[in-house]
Order: sequence, then structure tokens, then C-alpha cells
Amino acid sequence: MKVRIGYGLGTGTHLNDGGFADVVDALERLRFDSLWLSERIGGDAPDPLVAMSFAAGRTTRLKFGMSVMVLPGRNPVVLAKELATLVRLSNGRLLPAFGLGVANPHEQQAFGVERKDRAKIFDEALAVMRSCWADETTTFHGERFHYDALRVLPKPKQNPLEVWLGGIAPSELKRVGRMADGWLPSFVTPADVAIARPVIEQVAAEHDRAIPADHFGVLIPYTHGPLPEALVAGLAARRPDIEDIAELVPQGWDALLATIDRFVDVGTTKFVVLPIVEPGGPEGWMAELDAAAQILLPRQT
Repeated sequence: MKVRIGYGLGTGTHLNDGGFADVVDALERLRFDSLWLSERIGGDAPDPLVAMSFAAGRTTRLKFGMSVMVLPGRNPVVLAKELATLVRLSNGRLLPAFGLGVANPHEQQAFGVERKDRAKIFDEALAVMRSCWADETTTFHGERFHYDALRVLPKPKQNPLEVWLGGIAPSELKRVGRMADGWLPSFVTPADVAIARPVIEQVAAEHDRAIPADHFGVLIPYTHGPLPEALVAGLAARRPDIEDIAELVPQGWDALLATIDRFVDVGTTKFVVLPIVEPGGPEGWMAELDAAAQILLPRQT
């Protein structure tokens, strides 16, 4: 199976002007596999759809995905049209990944969806989008969405257009098994993956589905120095079962490489690495990517 390494910018990035173009060009030149954009309405991170379209227009090889794009609160038909168009214009380089949205009152207000309603809306919206991509016409009647013989063109180059989902909670793992073509969790350990993957595969089998063996990935945040105290506290609250935060955020290139190798040992082959403390501006990103290419890309097979 092919090991591939891409870079994520994260929700805290400030690359929303000319520096973003520099990073895109460097990722293409250095031959990283992919670029991943995160979504945060109240942050400086660029909108994923706009940023991916910009990146597609500057490159010919680099793939791009969302880590992740919030689905509840969007019109699934319009989004299906937009993403299918991007797939066609980029010659199939899109890696769509969706989520329910962060449990944050500000973000929930922006998307206009109550937290308790997100999962049901997500499931319906993804079903609508898959029909828009695959079927000649879409007829769908759920609690939220209703369509009769709706025609959406163009269709994506891929059939099916593969969708990646994340999450590690039991409900999230079941959703991956029921609905996803790939799994891309974050803030997990190789031990987490070894436990979770059989659950995903069992649920998929129960729904007469199978996730390709090389469609299990992971987003790995890393740092070159101590983590900010606020971040340590946040990670401790998110994963109180982890005593050593370095299990979730490796410190230094050697630790990052060792973490990648441990994930490979449990069958993970697709990686998105993300500096959890953003390098200092475009120049810092250039130095980071040049160093990463020398150290990480030999792991690609």
C-alpha cells in the first residue's frame, strides 16, 4: 500500500494572503501529496472551498482536501455542484472530508444549526450529495431535505467520489462504517487506531460496504518545542485518558517520524501533518516545508 504525506494548515493559520500562494507552490514543488484546509468562521484560516479552488488553479499534481468542512448548515445540492465542478476543473484532485462542526456557540450560530440536530442533518445532507454526484436525478425525502427528480450537473470524474470522515467516538466510528470511503481522525494514537479500525470495518460489512485498505489515514499535529499551556490544557480535557501529551503531539522530527512508523505498523497509510504552532509567516513556512521534505518524504512509497 502506498504511504502518502500531506500538510495541513489548521484552524489557527494566518495564511490568507500572498503567503498562501507561496505555501501552495512549495508543496507542489517539493512533491508533497496533498494540502488540507480547515474551517473556522471566527478565525483567520481561509475558507476551504475558496482556498482549494485557488490551489487547484496554481498546481497540476497536488491534491487538496478539507480537514474538515462543516456540512450541517450548508445547502447540500449547491455544495455538491460546487465540489463536482472543482473535481472536474482539477482533474480529480479533490479529497472531500466533512464533519459536524466544532461544539462552539459562535460557530454553531454562524451555521444556524443546533448542536442536537447536527448528526441527523449531516447524515441527510451527505446522502443528498452522494445522490447528486452519482444519480441521473435525485429524489430524496427526509426530515430536513426534500427533492423530486432534481438534476445536478456536472458529475464528478470519479464514481463514486470518495468521502473521508474523521472522529474517534463510538457514534463517529459507526458513521464512518456506514457512510465513508476513508477515515481521517486527529489527536489519536496508534493504539486508538488499532482498536477503532475493526469497529469501522465491522459496521461497514453490516451495511454491505467495504472501506479500501489504503483509505485509513490520520492527521498528526506536531511541534518543535514545548506546547503552549492553553493547548496542553485543551488536549488534557479532550483526551483525559492520555497521560503523556507527546503521544498526541510528537515533539521534533525524530518523534514525528517514529509516530508515523507506528501508525504504519497498524495499517495507516495516509498522513496529514500539521505544525501545531504555526511557523513565522511565509518565510517560516518555506523553511519548515524545505526541512520536512528532506525528513518526511523518504517515508512515501
